[in-house]
Amino acid sequence: MAQAATENPQEPLPLDPRTAPVPRYGRASLSDLLPAVVTAQGMEGLETGLRLEPADRACVFLVDGLGWEVLRAHPEEAPFLTSLLDTSLGGTGTALTAGFPSTTATSLASVGTGLPPGVHGLPGYTALDPDTGRLMNQLRWQPWTDPEAWQPYPTVFRLADAAGITASQVSAPHFEQTPLTRVALSGGTFYGVLSAEERMDQAAARLAAAGRTLVYTYYAELDGHGHRYGIDSDAWRGQLMYVDRLAQRLAEQLPPRSALYITADHGMVDVPRTPEARFDVDEDWELNAGLAQLGGEGRMRHLYVVPGAARDVASVWREVLAGDAWVATREEAVELGWFGPRIDDRVHDRIGDVVAAMSGDAAVVATEREPKESALIGMHGSATSAEQLVPLLEVRT
Repeated sequence: MAQAATENPQEPLPLDPRTAPVPRYGRASLSDLLPAVVTAQGMEGLETGLRLEPADRACVFLVDGLGWEVLRAHPEEAPFLTSLLDTSLGGTGTALTAGFPSTTATSLASVGTGLPPGVHGLPGYTALDPDTGRLMNQLRWQPWTDPEAWQPYPTVFRLADAAGITASQVSAPHFEQTPLTRVALSGGTFYGVLSAEERMDQAAARLAAAGRTLVYTYYAELDGHGHRYGIDSDAWRGQLMYVDRLAQRLAEQLPPRSALYITADHGMVDVPRTPEARFDVDEDWELNAGLAQLGGEGRMRHLYVVPGAARDVASVWREVLAGDAWVATREEAVELGWFGPRIDDRVHDRIGDVVAAMSGDAAVVATEREPKESALIGMHGSATSAEQLVPLLEVRT
């Protein structure tokens, strides 16, 4: 294949994994956000390269799926959020990077712990549990795994609460007891509020409840509509309009000495429903060769291979996905810093023997193993700017 690609200039060449964008860990990534927030509140010990202006009261409103690029492309649907674009990332008008992979479980753990994926240990939608040899869904926490063993570090909320900052989470009631909340977002007091409008009101009330407060609130449905209908759909645009109203509702209720930060866990791309854009592992013998288990999701795959097959599998995937993916062995991905500057020992083997990150708008699906996920239109997880860049919009009183 490589020879044919060289002779035919119309055939794409395999992408060099060294050209994949790397998140700005330690400077401007989601794992730096809460450490910067509490440092600006006077707390010591969590400083990173991200600096924010002081505020006694701070609220982080995380909108699932609100990528920087797609927000900038929809000013009519989101006039309030658009008016804040210049405030992003401390008034620089630029974006944060989500971290790799750009997926909800990984990003929420990065936000809540203030740690990159290689340390907190949630390296994707599904990842191998080396102790059991089974794939673990880290969003649904299936099969059950002891949360504290899987992610042993304290959350920033716990550290802040112990330091005298009144911490609160305001979210949908069903999130209160989930293992993901437990390992990523616990600490202080959880307020379960079903209505999104009332969630904004409660977040503002929690901000005003003490002299120094840290409040986190969350909205999930924009991401859900993107998955089901695509970001180029009226249903998704309607959700963005609603998110814009929610953000304005919260901003208008901020008590004095407050900072509101509006951010997201990842962006999204629409994957065309064509064979050229959907590489099906369950129907492609080359992609299946040497593969023991398939982790991750359509836009970012962990490949767990039979012993000794990593380099061969990486080579085949590079050829089959030439022009559509950055493919790296585990050692290459770790060295390049995709999962952060440090990898804990307990996390190392959760990362695939081979890692494939999509570069355009294609995906690697598995129609038999993952029928529901393979049917999605909007997807995320990779290193592209559409998925990686997220806003850090700011309102102050």
